[in-house]
Amino acid sequence: MMEYFHRQVQLWGEDTQRELQQKKIAIVGAGGLGSSLAFALGASGIGEIHMIDFDEVSLHNIHRQIAFKMGDEGKNKAVVNCELIEQRCPFVKAVAHEGNFSEWCEKNIEVDLIIDATDNLPTRAEINDYCRGKDLPWIYGSVEAFHGQVCFFKESSFRDAFKITSKTPAGITAPIVMHIASLQANLALRYLAGLSVKKDWLYYLFFNNEGELITQKFSLPKT
Repeated sequence: MMEYFHRQVQLWGEDTQRELQQKKIAIVGAGGLGSSLAFALGASGIGEIHMIDFDEVSLHNIHRQIAFKMGDEGKNKAVVNCELIEQRCPFVKAVAHEGNFSEWCEKNIEVDLIIDATDNLPTRAEINDYCRGKDLPWIYGSVEAFHGQVCFFKESSFRDAFKITSKTPAGITAPIVMHIASLQANLALRYLAGLSVKKDWLYYLFFNNEGELITQKFSLPKT
């Protein structure tokens, strides 16, 4: 097993890698962000990954949702992602949940971290409420056009920081999806490996008119 994770073991040693095998996470949403998170975290040695999505693959998903290929249309997104995780890494258990986040909550599955990979504010508000009730950290991520946002929520409230509406993103480029998911995955892996993580800071990333990547950060009030 350690040979598979050789480059990670060089970073933090065999003991930390074994500790990752005891961790469990849930990824809410198995589309654009969720697919990239599955790639990034699914081969990192996290013991158990729960993927939650009620949706099926459509043709227009494939260009930016990297877990899917032509011929996957009509398959449940969580199922496809979990199959991919286990194909790439035999040391990770991937569990697909074909339903919405509320239905998953009713199963009362214990996890160490929840990662938001949804595309709407109301579901993120649900994640916020669930995690605050469980005293559980979660990582928010959103993308639209050429910009995105990331935050590791621990003591701050998503409901206090955002106006909850039913708005969903319009156009999205594939690279920004992978970029934001990569930032989420790095935060998740650092946290699960016991490394320091800046909590309750909102990172806003965007490309200006000259194609320069700009990063801004804002401290969120803790409640």
